[in-house]
Amino acid sequence: MNHVLIVDDEADIRESLEAILSEEDYAITTAGTAKEALELLRDADYQAVLLDIWLPDGDGLDVLAAIRGDQALGGLTRSDARTFAPRPGAPEVIMISGHGTIEAAVRATKLGAYDFLEKPLSMDRTLLVLRNAVQAHHLREDNQEFSRQLTKGSVTGESISAKALRQQIKLMAPTNGRVLIFGESGTGKELIARAMHAESLRRDRVFVELNCAAIPEDFIETELFGYRHGAGTGGVNQPTEKRGTFERADGGTLFLDEVGDMSLKTQAKVLRALDEQRFYPVGASTPVHVDTRVIAATNKDLEEEIARGNFREDLFYRLNVIPFFVPPLRDRKEDIPLLAREFLSEFGQQYGRPHVEITDAALTALKQYHWPGNVRELRNIIERVLILNPKAQRIEAKHLPMLVQRTEGITAGRVAGGPREEFSTLQQAREAYERDYILKELDRCHGNVSRAAESLGLERSHLYRKMKTLGISMRESN
Repeated sequence: MNHVLIVDDEADIRESLEAILSEEDYAITTAGTAKEALELLRDADYQAVLLDIWLPDGDGLDVLAAIRGDQALGGLTRSDARTFAPRPGAPEVIMISGHGTIEAAVRATKLGAYDFLEKPLSMDRTLLVLRNAVQAHHLREDNQEFSRQLTKGSVTGESISAKALRQQIKLMAPTNGRVLIFGESGTGKELIARAMHAESLRRDRVFVELNCAAIPEDFIETELFGYRHGAGTGGVNQPTEKRGTFERADGGTLFLDEVGDMSLKTQAKVLRALDEQRFYPVGASTPVHVDTRVIAATNKDLEEEIARGNFREDLFYRLNVIPFFVPPLRDRKEDIPLLAREFLSEFGQQYGRPHVEITDAALTALKQYHWPGNVRELRNIIERVLILNPKAQRIEAKHLPMLVQRTEGITAGRVAGGPREEFSTLQQAREAYERDYILKELDRCHGNVSRAAESLGLERSHLYRKMKTLGISMRESN
């Protein structure tokens, strides 16, 4: 159900429009002043607004300007204007007026109004314009999201693993088969999903993603399937309709990240939606039919989760039509120079330093590090180095975090025959080796300190103290 805001100072017009549009299956909210309209726009999402020009506390064109992000708000005060922050999903605005002039219509058009209707309103024309405006809103929203995703989606690297992934994507992307991507956190599973979509027959439609681990259990169902009139949990000014990710991805691709973190209850509903390609939004009495390709990803061993009773076996087989495994960065270190230069170019453009280079020594150090955080950690380090060294024209090994520099020293010392060639004291060498060993164990245990402590034969509290002494943060171990 689409949500429409009616803004008019005449109560009879508001009530008449609300009655007619409700019969046409629109959810309606009304406002009598500019200030009230801005407050409602701040707190809820609307697909369209019917907006009167003449309002008791301001000009409706100023409200239109606020919706479109114009700071020249005329009759409205600055404090009123700040109540509304323009969003990518801003509604289409249809201006209405009993004192319409060509000048007002032209100004409304320049400010981005969808159409201009004169009072007394023709209901047939009003319904037609409103229907087209809502359709335009959804099309614009989908196009914006698609445009954001279109430039993303490539697998960088010349390693055997990277080449195999690109070949597998090219082979499987044109099909409608469901895909399940396995890999550690930070390996680029989302990138694989985007690449699959970009090379699929659905590439001109929307790509929608949902991180199942980031949504609280109480809200995951509405995020997936949406809700209809009366089913929302908010107050009177909250939207009475929400399209879930399955519906938003209709005709395109839905990426369910960290699918292993869904509850069994949610898994059952996803299973049914996959089997039937239809679902019931929360509070709805009629189903929504969709044509959505699902790509899922997880950093968990789902077969182990099935054995523990945490994941449905039937859902696993529905999702695992085409399995993908993304190797950790430590298993394809020959790709690190290409990735590092790619990230350096990206952030160099972003921060106005497009010509910054990286030295061979720095690349060697990066290749010798074990990368527990995988590609995401490499990307973060490149950005951090660029920010912390604003005047550097070349990124050298000395600019890298101490953790990476120490790893380089450890490796060089082993090759040369001993740590004394890299450390001035035995204590420094011992701490460097110990830090490296603990980080690798934390990486093997996926950041679980309790499991790492048990493996190392230490009390959990002792390991925490040791990590603090050696300067090991949980961010590094994730």
